[in-house]
Amino acid sequence: MKTQRLLVVLTVLNIGLLAFLLAQTRVHIGLQGVRVWTNIDGSVLRGRALEIVDDQGRTRVAINLRGADQGASYPETVILRLIDQNGRPSVKLSNSDRGGLLALASDAQDTYVQLSGRELTVTKDGRRQAIQ
Repeated sequence: MKTQRLLVVLTVLNIGLLAFLLAQTRVHIGLQGVRVWTNIDGSVLRGRALEIVDDQGRTRVAINLRGADQGASYPETVILRLIDQNGRPSVKLSNSDRGGLLALASDAQDTYVQLSGRELTVTKDGRRQAIQ
């Protein structure tokens, strides 16, 4: 009789676990308590980074999270890069607790424009000019 009860309990637990996994539910237990996410309709793609590659396997678009530096000179930053066929980022959009940044690079070396909440920086042929 005990064996039959154990089998029934295990079967119920397995069915519950199967439903939990099929519903694409994610649980996080941390200092803030228990958080539960569901993605029943499959409309959200979750991950730590995203790369889109071309037919040759070269990364053309990258979205990633760069952790904070130990020396705290760089805060945690989310970066979107659009990369040309030569592997150079031509558009970079980033956000951190210091604010946002948009950088547009040209095909010429050391020629780009950076727009942040603090200033507009134009660099041409290695010469940097800040416009405030």
